[in-house]
Parts: sequence; C-alpha cells; structure tokens
Amino acid sequence: MPANPRFRRVVRIGPVQVGTYYDGRGREKHSAVCTAPRCGFSADYDSRTAAELAARTHRCRAR
Repeated sequence: MPANPRFRRVVRIGPVQVGTYYDGRGREKHSAVCTAPRCGFSADYDSRTAAELAARTHRCRAR
C-alpha cells in the first residue's frame, strides 16, 4: 500500500473506517481499519463488499 494513499468513499461502521483507494499499479482496493485505541485491526480487500462485511463483523479485543 502506498505511504499516503488518497482515500475516497470513506464510511464509518462502528469503530471501523472503510475507504477506497488505488494501489501502486492503478487497481482499485478497499481498506477496513479499526480506529479504537490499541486494536490494530486493518485489512485490504479487492471488493468493497468484503471490506464492509469485515467492518460489520469486527470485534475489538483491546477492550
């Protein structure tokens, strides 16, 4: 993932933010990142649906 990607279509689902960006080869990618302190969850997906599903089913262990 590029050091400073330009995210678009960013939505928040609970503590998780889902955003769309283009990787270094020009392909559209989707990231799901938990914003809770000490959680550390983040993942990249090829489809927006998969990223949103991960956001909806994510449970923080840091609590």
